[in-house]
Amino acid sequence: MNNISIPATSCTPEVEFDFDGRTLSLAGESYPENAAAFYRPLITALEIFVPAQSQGTGSPLTLHVALSYFNSSSTKMLFSLLSAVNNAAAAGIATTLHWYYDPEDDISEEFGQELSLDFPAIAFHLHAESYHDELR
Repeated sequence: MNNISIPATSCTPEVEFDFDGRTLSLAGESYPENAAAFYRPLITALEIFVPAQSQGTGSPLTLHVALSYFNSSSTKMLFSLLSAVNNAAAAGIATTLHWYYDPEDDISEEFGQELSLDFPAIAFHLHAESYHDELR
């Protein structure tokens, strides 16, 4: 499976899907004019990746999401993307999501908490800091 690397723009997040390393990340802002066109290839890649991995090594899958802003159409696509990740977890792949939010952003924090309820097969970790701060 080919890795996916998309640089951030003013309205789309940086995407780093390292399928070999089993680490996926989204960072930046997400309010593309057509959220479905941006996210659909990412969701499709996950939908292809998950069944192939359920037969494989069982190595954990880690997702890092650090979106400082996302609009309603991005929210819908994030749910679809996380549904694919939840399917991986339900198939027996240990799956962890790290949700990064600004400590002053109650909406992003609450959204992360809601996701943890909507996708119970995924181990959630909420971080009141930016993803890039965590890497330093």
